Amino acid sequence: MALILDGVHVRQRGESWLDDINLELPDGMTTLIGPVAAGKTTLMRVAAGLLPPTEGRVVVDGKDVTSISVRKRSVAFVYQQFINYPSLTVYENIASPLRLEPSFPKEGIDRRVREVAELMGIGDLLRRRPAELSGGQQQRTAIARALARPADVLLLDEPLANLDYKLREQLRADLKSMFADSPGTVLYSTADPAEALTFAAPTVVLGEGRVRHVGDPAEMYDRPPTLAVAATLSDPPLNLLPGVVRDGRIECLGASFPAPGAHASGLRVVLGVRPHQVALEPDGLEGLAFPAEIRLAEVTGSVTFLHLLLAGGRHLVAELPGARLFTPGEPATVHVDPAHVLVFDDNDGGLLARSAAEADLHG
Repeated sequence: MALILDGVHVRQRGESWLDDINLELPDGMTTLIGPVAAGKTTLMRVAAGLLPPTEGRVVVDGKDVTSISVRKRSVAFVYQQFINYPSLTVYENIASPLRLEPSFPKEGIDRRVREVAELMGIGDLLRRRPAELSGGQQQRTAIARALARPADVLLLDEPLANLDYKLREQLRADLKSMFADSPGTVLYSTADPAEALTFAAPTVVLGEGRVRHVGDPAEMYDRPPTLAVAATLSDPPLNLLPGVVRDGRIECLGASFPAPGAHASGLRVVLGVRPHQVALEPDGLEGLAFPAEIRLAEVTGSVTFLHLLLAGGRHLVAELPGARLFTPGEPATVHVDPAHVLVFDDNDGGLLARSAAEADLHG
């Protein structure tokens, strides 16, 4: 089984929503990640048959289904907003797609409902109605209904986005285990890098309606091929600082370090620094040091996000361990180990090196 999007374009009201999407998604789980307005929901709707592409084809198991209505496709869809029938019990909600499926044996409905309910941890809630459930239980019910009828393609559009942190963590683990040996194609959409990294499934990075990259999420995080991919997989957001190559070194806001590889003087670059790799002490390393002014400290308990103002009005965020107190307006010096700096070409956003210790990846 495979889901193929072949040269898919979607144009609406003179705008391009999807641009030349070419993907082949095999059996098992694939994660689709991108920021808000990247085109994730549009791509999912095209794959489901809810939105016809302006150009291109949708192929499932070798069959062109582009012009086949969603009702005649073997597809299940779970939305970000959990949708359940309010007048039906959990049991009847899960059973509803099975009762509409002529080929599904009626004598097998009860067994399948209870099987899926147990899998989703709601086996003891079958007699309740949605209004009597918590948000997490309602979403589990919606997912169970989608899973009840065997489908060639299962699409989940940010299904955990509206749940609290604890529930998201629990359901991530459950879903990862559930989809590990899925017999069909599962496409899971998210804007959360933590989900892509947790699922550790092949990942499609989408941005502005285009496929930015396809690969292993951990590898893309460690060595992002482009600035766009690095930004998509970074949470908290990547700090971006301007730099320029001069005489074999990269200069950035008054500091410098050896350039990774041979590059012509005058080449403009963008330095990507993850917040957890910013420190207030040099830690014995001969790294980059930037004078700064403290603007705000956000204490979350386990970490403190320190917002700083650098020279030239540049902002930088440091993620520091523990709860720490700072005074706004207080001067500070921030330190960055060049070995942890991502260096991108300012012209095309391509990665020049993962760190100052690496050779030129383009050469």
